[in-house]
Amino acid sequence: MARFEIAVYNEEVRNLEAEGESHRHLSKDWADIHYFEVDARDEAHARPKSLNKYSSSAGYVIDHITAL
Repeated sequence: MARFEIAVYNEEVRNLEAEGESHRHLSKDWADIHYFEVDARDEAHARPKSLNKYSSSAGYVIDHITAL
């Protein structure tokens, strides 16, 4: 398996911060990109594996994926 760096932010937090408001459950730093590592066969498998933890339905956006 290969290791990938996943860059994730939360769009809901980003939008609320732009309006001067706060998210109910997430800290304002989620408006910025967070980096995580994931092991996967390839980039095509790294994305859905990451979305299991950082779901788009919860406002998370994968900005980019980089092979390490």
